[in-house]
Amino acid sequence: MNENIRKTTIGGQGVLNGIMMRSPGKTALAVRKDDGDIELSTWENVQYDDIWHKIPVIRGVLNFVNMMYNGVKVLMNSADLAGEETEDLEPSKFDKAVAKAFGKKAEDIMMGFAVVISLAISIGLFFLLPTLITSLIKGNITSNIVLNLIDGGIRIFLLLLYLYLISKMHEIKVLFQYHGAEHKTITCYEKGLELNTDNVEKQKRLHPRCGTSYILIVMIVSILIYSLFPWTSSLVKRLLIKILVLPLVAGISYEILKLLAKSDNICFRILRWPGMQLQRLTTREPDRNIINVAIVAFEAALGEKSEEEIEELKNGFSLKEKAGEDEETFPEETDGEDDVQ
Repeated sequence: MNENIRKTTIGGQGVLNGIMMRSPGKTALAVRKDDGDIELSTWENVQYDDIWHKIPVIRGVLNFVNMMYNGVKVLMNSADLAGEETEDLEPSKFDKAVAKAFGKKAEDIMMGFAVVISLAISIGLFFLLPTLITSLIKGNITSNIVLNLIDGGIRIFLLLLYLYLISKMHEIKVLFQYHGAEHKTITCYEKGLELNTDNVEKQKRLHPRCGTSYILIVMIVSILIYSLFPWTSSLVKRLLIKILVLPLVAGISYEILKLLAKSDNICFRILRWPGMQLQRLTTREPDRNIINVAIVAFEAALGEKSEEEIEELKNGFSLKEKAGEDEETFPEETDGEDDVQ
């Protein structure tokens, strides 16, 4: 066993042309601009000391909502850092009116609506649609357990199909490369290795604390919990039960994810294996330029380097000067993502 192994709660999120890294105290967002420079933005995290964020299961629900909200915020910030046009992301008159009525920022209201819409689409696609399909094909099956297994199987199939289809989009392929770089960088740090391009590149792109694993855990836990409720003849009642119980499913799944990440013994590795394999769809092998962006974001979130050292790191990873020397500044991504592991 590596005596230098370090445990960390730092996590992240891949965005288009960049990576967000989040430590307990600080969040850092690093984006590769079109000119080759790395643009960096950092901010202090909101600290939650109330009792609700300490109670198991309940804290999972609250963290899930915070994750959704922060995810939308990071996507908007990454577009700004990259210098992309964001006029379509400006708060509408309705957003501003609601914000004024509730005494909130218009941007916060807009991101809140975005989170609600995202949740509605996810619930509709992965929970309501499977229930509707199951109702249409169940025939004479009356067993509550069997019906919920069919419902869960359809849900998992739709998830795999969705991930496979979006992984064929060029922009998503690049995002998945950044996702892979995020995992590699965190793993490199946890192994106690120096954070440099060579060390990070050697690491695996799968990580036990990944949100992809969390999604699969949600799917499995939902099958078990929904099986406790009768499969009523009313489609509306079944859909309402699924929606009302969903926060419980999310909270329990969060606790399971945290538990499975605490140990590396054989039992925990077996239980983590399905979620880890699902990450093969949501991560790709990053090139060295993408890895460098991840290192900048991680170091900035970690907070152990001075601003001058971070700036020096950014400048060292800049591609601006290379643009005139190399015919192709950004290496083309390959489809060899399964060559490593």
